[in-house]
Amino acid sequence: MLKFNECTLDNLDETFDLIQVDESKELHNWIDDNADISDVEQQVLTMYQQALRIYGHDWNEIELLQHFIGPMFALVSFSSKQFGIFSERSMTGTVEGIEMGGNPDSVIASGRRSPKKPYFCFHEFKRQHETKGDPAGQCLAAMLVAQELNEHKHPIYGCYVQGLDWFFMILEGKEYCISNGYMATRDDIFDIFRILKALKQIVIRLVAMEE
Repeated sequence: MLKFNECTLDNLDETFDLIQVDESKELHNWIDDNADISDVEQQVLTMYQQALRIYGHDWNEIELLQHFIGPMFALVSFSSKQFGIFSERSMTGTVEGIEMGGNPDSVIASGRRSPKKPYFCFHEFKRQHETKGDPAGQCLAAMLVAQELNEHKHPIYGCYVQGLDWFFMILEGKEYCISNGYMATRDDIFDIFRILKALKQIVIRLVAMEE
């Protein structure tokens, strides 16, 4: 089995003939969505950001998750009876005859108690100066399996965090696109949150299509 944590963009490109494109209409529509941010949400985001500025360089992966990434997702609230955010759940599939699997840091998927159809894959909670592994490759590997589990019916969404920087991804067929980085210690934090809110609406639409 090809494990997610062993994957890099380079070996995935070669193994599956993938192409990284510079522009994607679907990615553009997602990250440029004008989701509203309330005054209360702005205040809470500013509080999260202050903690990140003070402690972010010293947090390990789990601390970054507990003190910043998790609260960001919780503020959006991805939990419902139809879908939710699941962490460290086993995810396997076969892509072009190759069995792949692992435990993604998080996925947003249909299902209430366990993930069914994954629409969004999230990796990797790495510190800024961490050099081990390829968070983009690990995220893309999970997205490839998610694409198979969804029978290639729609784009698969993804995001990876490396230190202070957030990168958003989209996979359509054999093409994938990665956004420019959004640094959470700058005003980019409001863009990150807006993109996550837009993602929730996308997931709601995708779940409705399955019903």
